[in-house]
Amino acid sequence: MSILTSQQLGFPPDARLLILNIDDFGFCLTANLSAMHTLAHGSASSVTVMTPPAWSKHALKLLKEHPEIPCGVHLTTISEHELLRWRPLTSPDKIPSLVDGEGFLPLETERDNLLARANLNELEIEWRAQIEMVLDQGLKPNQLDSHCNIHDARDDIFWMSVRLAKEYGLALRVHQPVYIEALKKQNLPVIDHTDLDSYDLPSRNKSVIYLKLLHELPEGISEWAIHPARGSVELRTINPSWRVRAADYRFFNSDECREAIKKEGIQIISYQSLQPAWMR
Repeated sequence: MSILTSQQLGFPPDARLLILNIDDFGFCLTANLSAMHTLAHGSASSVTVMTPPAWSKHALKLLKEHPEIPCGVHLTTISEHELLRWRPLTSPDKIPSLVDGEGFLPLETERDNLLARANLNELEIEWRAQIEMVLDQGLKPNQLDSHCNIHDARDDIFWMSVRLAKEYGLALRVHQPVYIEALKKQNLPVIDHTDLDSYDLPSRNKSVIYLKLLHELPEGISEWAIHPARGSVELRTINPSWRVRAADYRFFNSDECREAIKKEGIQIISYQSLQPAWMR
């Protein structure tokens, strides 16, 4: 096992560091407003913004108004909500392997088929467009990650993602342990442990689960991809799994969460701490 990234960054060997990143910023109005509330009043360290959804314009406007918020690009190639489909930024005729017959990004149920057919050059064209859209707003993102972890689900896609991260000087979320170790061997700072996606946890008794996970948080840098959103009429209409987001919203805006983080001596950080080495 390689040395902990936290130690490379100058933290003590026993430091327990946690990135609490809000994924899916721009997904809908409720998600945007809930993310901003959680950043201002709850326990979250950063957001990553999607660009294909219509509400991304609102999300980018909010980030321009609050440049102190650490942000990143949530590369989006899946459009999982049947009542709220998203199209790519690139013309579908230029990236045919990434869209369905109606020109939409595919549903999450088609994820495996997407990974089997996706043309790497087409994927790079679309992801560059998404990164450039954020940069064109005058924003200074810190990180890259992807919706449904497409960016490290296939070897060639992963190394293309690393190349983009290096080119744009953005730290990269890495989901798979084998890739975490591969980048550490290149002296590129990444999280020390595979990230936790809040969608992988049950909604029932979620606060109890989170408190247990905070208590058991290992030394080094961990990351939780969280999805806080109030259970509004909008969210319940769009998102059949809205309870996952509502449970996240309740916990990460609770005194219980804040007190547990303090009691455990956990330091909340963002990819700003990891980005400098990716900019060299």
